[in-house]
Amino acid sequence: MQQTLNTTLLIIGGGPGGYVAAIRAGQLGISTILVEGQALGGTCLNIGCIPSKALIHVAEQFQQTRHHSQGSALGINVSAPTLDIGKSVEWKDGIVDRLTTGVAALLRKHKVQVIQGWARVIDGKTVEIEGADTRIQCEHLLLASGSKSVNLPMLPLGGPIISSTEALAPKALPKRLIVVGGGYIGLELGIAYRKLGAEVSVVEAQERILPAYDAELTQPVLESVKQLGIKLYLKHSVEGFDAGTHTLQVRDPNGDSLQLETDQVLVAVGRKPNTQGWNLEALNLDMNGSAIRIDQRCQTSMRNVWAIGDLAGEPMLAHRAMAQGEMVAELIAGQHREFNPTAIAAVCFTDPELVVVGKTPDEAKAAGLDCIVSSFPFAANGRAMTLESKSGFVRVVARRDNHLIVGWQAVGVGVSELSTAFGQSLEMGARLEDIAGTIHAHPTLGEAVQEAALRALGHALHL
Repeated sequence: MQQTLNTTLLIIGGGPGGYVAAIRAGQLGISTILVEGQALGGTCLNIGCIPSKALIHVAEQFQQTRHHSQGSALGINVSAPTLDIGKSVEWKDGIVDRLTTGVAALLRKHKVQVIQGWARVIDGKTVEIEGADTRIQCEHLLLASGSKSVNLPMLPLGGPIISSTEALAPKALPKRLIVVGGGYIGLELGIAYRKLGAEVSVVEAQERILPAYDAELTQPVLESVKQLGIKLYLKHSVEGFDAGTHTLQVRDPNGDSLQLETDQVLVAVGRKPNTQGWNLEALNLDMNGSAIRIDQRCQTSMRNVWAIGDLAGEPMLAHRAMAQGEMVAELIAGQHREFNPTAIAAVCFTDPELVVVGKTPDEAKAAGLDCIVSSFPFAANGRAMTLESKSGFVRVVARRDNHLIVGWQAVGVGVSELSTAFGQSLEMGARLEDIAGTIHAHPTLGEAVQEAALRALGHALHL
């Protein structure tokens, strides 16, 4: 006999958006059920942000140790290191496990009922759990099913053809790896694998790597990629893979065919909203391309049906999903909220790291704004020198008339940690004078933020 459960809020998907919405709803006393078919934490915690940063850290440590084994300028000398990739993956899995266990504990603490299983939508108030003979009735339905990797028809996954999921849990390291896609996912993993000792090539259809970012910002990453010995095949299109000869067939800009030998091919050409396989079409919601169309409150075209995160399209960022999930819970509790951030930071964990918050110079120009654009190089920053990393810069974009800051960009070692300060300055409506007049601790990378603002005002101190 089928069991029927009743709840105020039903959330489909336990990723960063879904679980944060559930925790906030629990805090507000809203009766909540969360349905997740795989592990809590979604892509981000299990097969995305967290494990990739763990693998990047392992790769960085291994490369540093190898560097010291060849005699470093720091005077540190060690014997040549070896890598036990199984142990590295175990360490990474331990971090993931601690985080997902923590999420489960928080959901229990806030009295959220978690149901393990695959949801199937019946209508805007009813969901069935496949194979569990359970039906859930709700007042509010929150869709947070996330996104999945885009597959290429000519490169079906399996065997030597892998996605980022398999790349983050290697049983052994390939001698040769070709990454298809020169965006942030492909480059983060390609750089990590190169540092772990694999020969890496990147095939990208556009004319440069990280095509979503401007050329000036990505230049230090391009230099680093070349220095690491990663081969780039830009403006090349993929045609297929021959398993017999272990070769990837690509076409160069002149239309000639190339055969690239490799042990593995990592397909990293982007992600798309996860709309298939759970009967979403039953709701007949308004769509925005392949994503669900939402308003400023994350409401869909159906009353009391909400959508957040990657399912609602770009920018596909965990921190956007979390903020949206928190807001939806508060709206259901009767609070007045709108999702209207001034800017959402985008961070690329390549080597060096890259951060974009707000408008770039080109975007400001396209918006018709007359702006001052000013950069300060890390080559003139004492802390960057002590970290053996002098490449990169901090760049500020501010209106010429009132000096209101509309954007920040940075490329360099550890600049991901500057994203918070960038976001805060934009949300709080800071002007160049506010940043220039704030005393920044010395020696820190953050001094480059102050110096960029000072330079925009015409009086940088250390340049």
